[in-house]
Amino acid sequence: MALILTEEQGMLRDSASVFLAEKSPVSSLRKLRDSRDASGFSRELWSEFAAMGFTGVLVPEAQDGMGLGYVEAGVVMEEIGRNLTASPFLASCVVAVTAIRHSGSAAQQQAWLPVLASGKKIATLAVDEKTKHNPRHITMKADPGTQGFTLNGSKVFVMDGHVADVLVVAARTSGDHDDVNGITLFLVDAKSPGVDIERVHMVDAHNSARIVFRNVAVSPDAVLGPVDGGWPALQAALNAGRAGAAAELLGLADETFQRTVTYLKERKQFGQIIGEFQGLQHRAAMLFCDLELGRAAVIKALQSLDDASATADASVAIAKARAGSSATLAVQEGVQMHGGMGMTDEFDLGLFMKRARVLQECFGDTSFHQNQLALLRQY
Repeated sequence: MALILTEEQGMLRDSASVFLAEKSPVSSLRKLRDSRDASGFSRELWSEFAAMGFTGVLVPEAQDGMGLGYVEAGVVMEEIGRNLTASPFLASCVVAVTAIRHSGSAAQQQAWLPVLASGKKIATLAVDEKTKHNPRHITMKADPGTQGFTLNGSKVFVMDGHVADVLVVAARTSGDHDDVNGITLFLVDAKSPGVDIERVHMVDAHNSARIVFRNVAVSPDAVLGPVDGGWPALQAALNAGRAGAAAELLGLADETFQRTVTYLKERKQFGQIIGEFQGLQHRAAMLFCDLELGRAAVIKALQSLDDASATADASVAIAKARAGSSATLAVQEGVQMHGGMGMTDEFDLGLFMKRARVLQECFGDTSFHQNQLALLRQY
């Protein structure tokens, strides 16, 4: 399959680009940060975003969604990255929707997918328990009882956890703490007794939360997929999140590059436009090539998810690793080529750098995915 967008996907990209550039430019993130907004994102923008149909990209038409695929979701994520838009789209409409689509019963899908597609409810995945991403390491307990299960444990780095209505929680029902068998997923009401949510103000002005579960009672109907068999659904959700985060990294990296090239064409030093200096030309050319490699890796990963390819795990690992390193290079080169003002808070490049750093850690950094690829290829 060609590593380019179709005409319809290009139209979706253009629609998202125009909408977000007009409604949610980078200045909107700065305003949310400085005002210490309680939600951390614009509820009004989210409603308009949903009215455009973006929140239902991955939801089947039978559940009031658009019935599109991961390439289309990645197109939207790229534009979100380009504008640094604070939005629960990745957590709710990509990761959580994937988990429910993958293993939800007909009743669960009908109960949750339409409201997630409409943007009226927000969902998120609670999986990590340490500062570094390690989805195999699940120590949170789900003890069976006569009325269902009781959850005890804690989760960190839960995207948009403080505004979520439902939590897709990975807990251990059997096995050792690093065993992929024995993990079960649960749909937990965020307002359930015993759920303690603490908002975390991230360095990039986006949302995260720490969540503690103390004797949280959930019914058997809350189990998402088979008991002890939640790993496939968890992996599917994580792969969707990784590919989505890679697309967002690509968008912010490309925007950083475009802004840097514009500056190189305008800034004069010693009476000469600095873009004429050969050393800077070489660095810009190398960065452009690096970004194009990342673009190919990201679209390949998204296509592999749509095709349910046997190589999807590897493609996603390559994309997340490549996009993470490309974005890191882009923001570092951008700051350096802008000189001293690139380090100031008044200048937007610092916001791109901070977001790139957080997205690196989200669902595994470059080193994590390089190791995953090595394991997949049995090195």
